[in-house]
Amino acid sequence: MFNKLIITTFTLVALGISGGAALADRDVTERVLNHHLQSFGSGNVAAIMEDYTDQSVIILPNGILKGRKQIKGLFNALVAEFSKPGMKFNLTNTKVDDHLAYITWNAETQDNVYNFATDTFVIMGGKIKHQTVAFHVTPKK
Repeated sequence: MFNKLIITTFTLVALGISGGAALADRDVTERVLNHHLQSFGSGNVAAIMEDYTDQSVIILPNGILKGRKQIKGLFNALVAEFSKPGMKFNLTNTKVDDHLAYITWNAETQDNVYNFATDTFVIMGGKIKHQTVAFHVTPKK
């Protein structure tokens, strides 16, 4: 009986500790995701780059970007496109679980219609470690 009580108590304590850690991870993930979305929405590339490190990786349909220098080039181009007049952006879904964040969205810029897009983020230590991006885009021209 005593061994059973110890095991049960240990299990409950361990679950409580890991549950607390999971909540903390989720809070950090949500904070970083919100910062990223707000920074992108305001067109602030410097603030966007605060969410990445030199070890960050973004996987796109047409290639892989590694490190802040390559990632900054992507966001310079995206902010230039999404800053043009008439841009519409609709965040359609957001899910967060521990270190993972998932969003879906659609948008229209002067140049393109993003019919459907999705990003998945792995956030560790308060930074975006890995990100995948997929989209269906139709050029307007």
